Amino acid sequence: MDKIFYNQASAAKLGWTPEWFGGYDFDEDLLKKIRNFQRQHRLTADGMCGPTTYRRIWTDREAKLEHYEPVERKGGQKTNHIIYNNDFFPIEWDKVVLPFNAGGKKMGSGYKKMTKLRKPKMFVCHWDAALNADSCYRILRKRGLSIHFTIDNDGTIFQYLDMNHIAYHCGKHNPTTVGVEISNAFYPKYQGWYQRHGFGKREMVKGAHAHGNSMKPFMDFYPVQVDALKALMKACHGALEIPLECPLDENGETSYKVDEMAYKNKFRGYISHLNISKNKIDCANLDLKKLLGEIKDETD
Repeated sequence: MDKIFYNQASAAKLGWTPEWFGGYDFDEDLLKKIRNFQRQHRLTADGMCGPTTYRRIWTDREAKLEHYEPVERKGGQKTNHIIYNNDFFPIEWDKVVLPFNAGGKKMGSGYKKMTKLRKPKMFVCHWDAALNADSCYRILRKRGLSIHFTIDNDGTIFQYLDMNHIAYHCGKHNPTTVGVEISNAFYPKYQGWYQRHGFGKREMVKGAHAHGNSMKPFMDFYPVQVDALKALMKACHGALEIPLECPLDENGETSYKVDEMAYKNKFRGYISHLNISKNKIDCANLDLKKLLGEIKDETD
């Protein structure tokens, strides 16, 4: 029984589940399956998933992750997922592309690979100032930067990195955050490009403020992108247990300036890039309090 308790504690600390070894519960059968795995990989066959066994199965699982993708279906359609620590978590969105799916991509070397369990505390929203997700992806790779997700003009969510890895997207806050780039070229001069490519006209944002300064009119996100973002935030709440909270101003509304607690890495919740950097203005058009309130209503 001590070995069973050991595996329960190990799973809680490292983030694995019995399913990783083909088991269903923390029991004697799981001990046998772990011992089989250990023998196959020339490890000490004691039935306990310690750090060495965990690192080996983590590496094996990452290399073959597409074979573990869940196939459960709801209403006749395949359930979509996002990836955290080599495991799958459901997302209520019909357009999700993972790195190993058709059309999927992986980030290059511009991120920090983690095999130990990482527990992000903040979800950071960016606009990419690019025409589409593919352009954003190429720009990030060229600059040696990275991001976990992008949301394209049609609402397609691309995941490039396991959320356990550290993406290079917001400086000193990288180790404690997960990030998304939402496609939006921002400047009105690009409005024609979107219309010519069949996405339609973007609404204009007027009267926005960032860090107390008024902003010139700029292009907004498409409604489908905001819906996709809400689905992604809800899924990350389920996977990472990030609280459905955001920085608020003195009136109790969404803050569009640097938040002291977020800047000091003492905040847990959903933020825009401008909440942690006075040099950033994204996303000055995003009412996080409203979106999170809608998610709360859906989960109550």
